[in-house]
Amino acid sequence: MKLTKPKYIFVTGGVASSLGKGIISASIARLLQARGYSVTIQKLDPYINVDPGTLNPYEHGECYVTEDGAETDLDLGHYERFTNQPTSKANNVTTGRIYKSVIEKERKGEYLGKTVQVIPHITDEIKRRIQLLGQTKKYDIIITEIGGTVGDIESQPFIESVRQLRYSLGYKNTALVHLTLIPYMAASGEMKTKPTQHSVKALLENGLQPDILVLRAERPLTTALKRKVALFCNVDANAVMESIDVPSIYEVPLMMHAQHLDEVVLDKLNLPADKEPDMEAWKAFVEKVKHPAKKIDIALVGKYTELHDAYKSISESFIHAGAVNDCHVKLHYVNSEKITPENVAAQLGKMAGILVAPGFGNRGIEGKIEAVRFARESRIPFLGICLGMQCAVIEFARNVLGIADANSSEMEQTAHPVIDLMEEQKGVTAKGGTMRLGAYPCVLKKGSKAAAAYGKLNISERHRHRYEFNNDYLERFEAAGMKAVGVNPDTNLVEVVEIEDHPWFVGTQYHPEYKSTVLSPSPLFVAFVKAAMEYAEAHKGESAKK
Repeated sequence: MKLTKPKYIFVTGGVASSLGKGIISASIARLLQARGYSVTIQKLDPYINVDPGTLNPYEHGECYVTEDGAETDLDLGHYERFTNQPTSKANNVTTGRIYKSVIEKERKGEYLGKTVQVIPHITDEIKRRIQLLGQTKKYDIIITEIGGTVGDIESQPFIESVRQLRYSLGYKNTALVHLTLIPYMAASGEMKTKPTQHSVKALLENGLQPDILVLRAERPLTTALKRKVALFCNVDANAVMESIDVPSIYEVPLMMHAQHLDEVVLDKLNLPADKEPDMEAWKAFVEKVKHPAKKIDIALVGKYTELHDAYKSISESFIHAGAVNDCHVKLHYVNSEKITPENVAAQLGKMAGILVAPGFGNRGIEGKIEAVRFARESRIPFLGICLGMQCAVIEFARNVLGIADANSSEMEQTAHPVIDLMEEQKGVTAKGGTMRLGAYPCVLKKGSKAAAAYGKLNISERHRHRYEFNNDYLERFEAAGMKAVGVNPDTNLVEVVEIEDHPWFVGTQYHPEYKSTVLSPSPLFVAFVKAAMEYAEAHKGESAKK
């Protein structure tokens, strides 16, 4: 279907953060897509950082990277995984970016000496950004998720902008979905609606009436409770949905469809809902996730392991790849700071596969290198991503080539920087948005594990790094058995390394996890899980003894 003018859905949240606005937004998008509408989702974040690229993963989880090189919020990963559509710089806007844009205009004299204020200048810029995707003429429906919670002082300009937009675009061209919490009070054994009522009241005070309420709860809600919420919040009874905990986030679209959320949304937008959404492939995927035939253990070695969201795209890629292989991947998050030569076998010996994760800085680096050594010597399937690939290179240089002081120049000044700062990065002083970012081509060598995984030689994957394999050492590495099997055709940058005589040992400078979706799983992850399953099968008796 192609509409002459796009319709807009706004998703807000109240009471508490992290209720799952991103998953609800992605679920609505998935259902509307399945009904034949072209949909995209954007995230408006209220923090003043210009982008999440400089944020510590402990602060904000993973920094997701788009095809065009934008460092964005991790919710954009969910959007892509659910919709199977790439996002771009236009899909994530922060308060910092809004203010930066307005201040730059003021410096250029574009406001003709007027006093620059939150209203109208900041709100006008927010409204402009919200409508940018609509101007591309590609989408029927644009979903905008407002980060944070209603009532936060930093969210107010966004809420005001939504109010103005709803007024100017017309109420039949917009819909407001409000996600809120229904807490369970164990002491009284009751579900409480007051927090939701107060959250809606805060919205009303800002001139916004929600069309649809999605109630986040630990247990199913009674019809009486939903009616009570509808009555006190001025919402149609059929527009109150429950969102309870489910084992997999991929069940949420099916749960929302069962409550007719997609139909209610289309009704609010004055759009036809005459055909049922085609969700067969999605249902088949969910069934495979819920009822796998096999189970394997894979270690994720990193330094942000206390916060699983720091590796969100990786963990989701394992779910996608597991479903393809009819296998449940049990991820074990292993803190690299706690890995030593003495305990590495105890920590990783029972694993069917070892993934050394991306990251920055020298904290936990020696533990990662030790994990690589163990995977190489024990012939356990190995995947190193970005810094994980660089650790594989350092480990090989030290323990196979005999270069004891081999290291990355990111970690220390060394006579043997087998990983070195990229040439174009040497004059860079600003840290935000200056890395090698986004999609770049890569040519794979025929006969390599990577080429077998992708089923082709020319690929494109996304990057996020400043340091690279030092080509001065390439001949020595290749002579000893570590081959460069993937290179960038324009710069000759080494993108993929493999160890020739190892069953499955692959390191990639790029991030294959960023492009993995439900309908298009990452080929590399699929191959890695398959190799881990074969290893587990071959060593069945051994792991029980360990």
